[in-house]
Amino acid sequence: MAFEVPKTKYTGKIKEIKLGTGDKAVIVGGESCYPFYLFEGEMPRMPRIAMEVYDSPPQEWPEAALEPFASVTDDPVAWAKKCINDYGAEMLCLQLVSTDPNGLDRGADEATAVVKKVADAIDVPLIVWGTANHDKDVEVFRKVTEVCHGKNLIFGPVEEGDHKQLGAAAIGYQHTVVSSSPIDINLAKQLNILLGNLGVPDEFIAMDPTVSGIGYGIEYAYSVMERMRMAALTQQDDKLQFPIICNIAREVWKTREVKIAQKEDPKMGDARKRGIMLEAMSAMCLLLAGADVLIMRHPEAIKLIKETLAELTAA
Repeated sequence: MAFEVPKTKYTGKIKEIKLGTGDKAVIVGGESCYPFYLFEGEMPRMPRIAMEVYDSPPQEWPEAALEPFASVTDDPVAWAKKCINDYGAEMLCLQLVSTDPNGLDRGADEATAVVKKVADAIDVPLIVWGTANHDKDVEVFRKVTEVCHGKNLIFGPVEEGDHKQLGAAAIGYQHTVVSSSPIDINLAKQLNILLGNLGVPDEFIAMDPTVSGIGYGIEYAYSVMERMRMAALTQQDDKLQFPIICNIAREVWKTREVKIAQKEDPKMGDARKRGIMLEAMSAMCLLLAGADVLIMRHPEAIKLIKETLAELTAA
């Protein structure tokens, strides 16, 4: 008797959302099975990768992370173009680190001007990431969404503490929000319900479950994402059927392990290779948990992920 592989019956499907505008816009979502379980269902679109751009020169990046962008870190527009022209970026994420009240505390007008310049200079989808300071993010994103009306930005994190103001901005100026919750499936669902009650359309919502890198709690993040996908696909929970965006690069490259020089601890091996591998391995774990969009940094880590995706989906 031939052996028949038992298969999970899926009753749900991940919603599809469009990111960006024009010919370079991308659609994410649409899965009808667990990640890469192509023998049970479909993944009509492979996960996407957004390359990081900072709005001010990074202060604490290790040398390995700075090296690919050494000549452009003081110019966000040049940095964005380098990611697209030299490294083939299909999406970008502009990190508004300079607006942090505990840092440079740049004003909303200045931040908005930077976002507008970057958005006007590129033709790929643009994620704009704030500081998670509710007052400052509301101040900045209200201006950003208005000035960039028509560009379908993806902006976040949108949390329970500022969802009314930022949700209203998304509705008014037609941008996508990244619904962000602190590694908890119930809080993630609750926030999506609140955004829906506010009137934010499903096609304007993506989820950020909050993630971490290898060695810093990635198994917990993986477990929560796994449960989200189980609820979405097998329990028909439509409030968890949204694409997932994972802001993984900054979590990996801020860790102690990527900053230790080889001469300080020879047992750690080459620092450059170590950082690249940590980012790639952390990103791959999140893809297996259900990520639809990864925010990554190093071009070589991205190359490794793309090669692995090609192998996983090869016929």
